[in-house]
Amino acid sequence: MENNFQNIINRTLPDDSSKKAIRKLIDKNTQPYRELMAYYKCALMEIETKFNVLNEELSLQYDRNPIETIKSRIKPTESILEKMERKGIFPTVESIESTLNDIAGIRVVCSYTSDIYMLADALLAQDDIALIEKKDYIKIPKENGYRSLHLIVETPIFLHDRKKMMKVEVQLRTLSMDWWASLEHKIKYKKDIPKDVTDNLTVKLKECAKTAAALDKKMEQIQKEADQYLDDKKFEF
Repeated sequence: MENNFQNIINRTLPDDSSKKAIRKLIDKNTQPYRELMAYYKCALMEIETKFNVLNEELSLQYDRNPIETIKSRIKPTESILEKMERKGIFPTVESIESTLNDIAGIRVVCSYTSDIYMLADALLAQDDIALIEKKDYIKIPKENGYRSLHLIVETPIFLHDRKKMMKVEVQLRTLSMDWWASLEHKIKYKKDIPKDVTDNLTVKLKECAKTAAALDKKMEQIQKEADQYLDDKKFEF
């Protein structure tokens, strides 16, 4: 973190006395920054545990696990600093925590679209979860075809001497949405691809997003038909 801060300082503060003053500020904030990242990690553990509990409970009710995978991450320091620089805000511990909502992120990959909304509703119904922001890119996909449900939630973590509220970004998506997003990300950041090729790939990816959405719908309908058949069999004598 110190090297990243120093790079920004060298670019923006040519005066040596100013650099020394900021250097002292960095040294002062290094330990608090590490503590803040540890708090975000604790918040991720809290949210991940909640989803694991929901997955276990709902597997008994539906005879299947609605969650396929859960992935979590803390945004890298370099990405945090770049984002703060784009916003034109000097990165202190306080400004980072108050400005950024996606430092702690968790991605929940579900079997079906209905599972996404069921799990989101179940999470938000818990009395220690507060919804800060919701963006539904399933009902209204992004221009490039991206689909997912994004939630910014606040949850308490319990430290040895106090309770602290922390923000976590939750992304819920189906297997096909996750596969599409992964492919789109890899193509987007490939270097040395001419613009005309990139534009062509973008059009094809958007069509793939529509195909994936149709597949999600069809697969869920098949699952419902299978469930209905099993329910009918239970009442046969």
